[in-house]
Amino acid sequence: MQARYGVDRRPVGRWIGIGVVALVFTAILVGVTVALTTRDSVQNRLLSWTVQGPDRVDLTYQVTPDGTEVVQCILRAQDSRRIDVGYAVEAVAPTANRVPEIRAYSLRTLAPAYTTELLGCATGTLPAVPPPQFPPGVVAPEQPWAAAQESAGE
Repeated sequence: MQARYGVDRRPVGRWIGIGVVALVFTAILVGVTVALTTRDSVQNRLLSWTVQGPDRVDLTYQVTPDGTEVVQCILRAQDSRRIDVGYAVEAVAPTANRVPEIRAYSLRTLAPAYTTELLGCATGTLPAVPPPQFPPGVVAPEQPWAAAQESAGE
């Protein structure tokens, strides 16, 4: 058939193409596996929050540090229009044996909080979460809330 039509029934290009596709697929699988297994080992979740007044919200959250480094956790409170009224970064000391730790934090707010979030926790640098979203010209309140700050503001 090759002598008559000049076509080879077993083209090498097809096998090279199949090999390249298989290599790309394998590389993607390896990349996803590495990304999932090397993620930050800090587990966290918000357990509860209570608005204590127009300038304070108390949050309770659980964090499981990795046991070797200080963990940075970012907490946020927002008003009903989803504008930040409080934003804080709390450092959590490492614990042995990856024991889950229940933390309480009094977040100072500019107005009553409508919702709160534990944006994330990470070791070393701050977690990749949204930055504070205060309106232009508004300064974030000093953290954490304390009774002395309340009486000093009056």
